[in-house]
Order: sequence, then C-alpha cells, then structure tokens
Amino acid sequence: MQPVIKLAIVFCSVFLFACQGKSGRVSQSGESSANDDNSKLISQKYDAGSSVVQNQTLQTILNRKSVRDYTGQEISPDIMEQLLRAGMAAPSSKDRRPWHFIVISDKVILENLGTQLKNASCLKGADKAIVVCGDDELSDNCWFLDCSAATQNILIAAEALGLGAVWTAVYPYDDRAGIVNKTFNLNKNIHPFAIIPLGYPLEESEAKDKFDESRIHYDKW
Repeated sequence: MQPVIKLAIVFCSVFLFACQGKSGRVSQSGESSANDDNSKLISQKYDAGSSVVQNQTLQTILNRKSVRDYTGQEISPDIMEQLLRAGMAAPSSKDRRPWHFIVISDKVILENLGTQLKNASCLKGADKAIVVCGDDELSDNCWFLDCSAATQNILIAAEALGLGAVWTAVYPYDDRAGIVNKTFNLNKNIHPFAIIPLGYPLEESEAKDKFDESRIHYDKW
C-alpha cells in the first residue's frame, strides 16, 4: 500500500501546484488579458488590409445614396418619428434648433409639388416627404446651416432604416421657396430649406465612393 499512498500524495501535490499557478497567472495578468480582449474587439472592427473601420454607423454613412424611385409601400408613423428624432438630434449654432418639419402624406400635395418643382419631380412617386424649414426668429444668421445638419441626419437615418431618400434643395432659390410658401401658407419668419422625398427603394443601388485623397491637406495647403 505504501507505493500507492506515495503516488496519491505526489499526484495531489502536483494538482494543487498547477491550480495555484493558474490562479496566480490570472490574477497577475488580469489587466493584460483585458487589454488583449479590447485589442481583439477593436481589431474586429477593421477589415484586413484596409484602414476603413467596419462600424455600422460609419458604414451607413458610406452607404447613403440619393434614391428617387420608390415602391409605393407605406412608411409607418413609428419610422417617420425616428427620422424626425434624428433630424432634431443635429447640432445647431448656440443650440438654438431653429428648425421646423412639415410631414407630407397627402398624395395630392406630393403630386402638385412634384409637378411644380422640377428638381423634386420624384415627389410624385414618394410615399411621404419632409419639408425642412428654418425659423429666422430663432436664428437669423445660421438657420440654413443648422437645417443642413438636420437634413443630413434625416438622410442617414433613412439609409439606416432601409428607406430611399434624396435632398431636393429649396433654399436659396426664390422661385422654389415661393411655391412651397404658397402651398403651406408659411409665416414670413419661416423659410423652406429642403424637401426630402421618402419611400422604399424600387431597386437596389450602390453608393458612390466619393473619397478623394487629393482634397485632403495636412498642416498646410
């Protein structure tokens, strides 16, 4: 029995030593392991051989494109609210938020505006549209800049939600503004900035790769 007992004692000793060693390594290298995990997580966001971050938000921005043909499928009120929330999340000068949004669902209005505004003829096939307006009583000098940011937010949100959209300019064209002013009987302090036709895309399309390294300047012109 003696050899068996000795063998059992040796086995237990080796097992306990191995456990202690493993525990010690975990405690001593815990911070290092966390850093390794973070590094792996970050590295997963990059495409191998590419400097482009594989991030959903950035990918949505890069995938955004102008869409003018739609299926006719109805856009739900919940999705419209998400678009408007995105628009109102935009930055604005001194946080004045000088924007107003007119949601168009009436097909007669969409048809009439699409007929009168040659640059926005796709309104005739859109399910809905958003007119982005600026209030010069809230911001007399920056409302058009703030409305630009709100418009871009809505376009990116539309892409994220699987919608097609396009920026059709109203400002700074007096003839276009006159048509919109008359259609909605806008107050004098309210200026139509852009109309965003909305709908589910009739067909898939790819965004243009607009990256142009020649437009980048480092520390000097």
